[in-house]
Amino acid sequence: MKMKILIIFFTIGLLSSCNNDDNSDFQSSEINFTEIGKGALFGNGTEGIAQTNIVIDNTTDWQNLMNQMDLYNDVTTQFSETNIDFNAYTVIGIFLEVKPSGWEVETENIIENENNIKVSTIENEYVTGVITQPFCIVKIPKTEKTIIVE
Repeated sequence: MKMKILIIFFTIGLLSSCNNDDNSDFQSSEINFTEIGKGALFGNGTEGIAQTNIVIDNTTDWQNLMNQMDLYNDVTTQFSETNIDFNAYTVIGIFLEVKPSGWEVETENIIENENNIKVSTIENEYVTGVITQPFCIVKIPKTEKTIIVE
């Protein structure tokens, strides 16, 4: 009987001392981001960019997006930068739907969690008679985590 009790205590001790792989000590933290561009497309949808959130991690996709954005107006000339080091950064593009009046979208904050990165945005309406498609493009340090835009 003493041997069974000893084995049970040994097993409990062994199981409780095992280190599992979930990083339960992970603390969510705010990520510093750089706004590359914010504004609106004015082509009434002719740019062909649907309401979407885009994660870009290579130069080809970045160049294709900029070319698509510039189909109607030269929007990207207003960007703070266009040459991105994709070994060091990930780019996030947030595009709202085409709206019948003036709107803007901006990135409020970006939080890194254990399994993903959450991007919080704010949408604001302003008075204009022009059809717009608001966008905001930011870069963050390189990541392989899933990016969720709220």
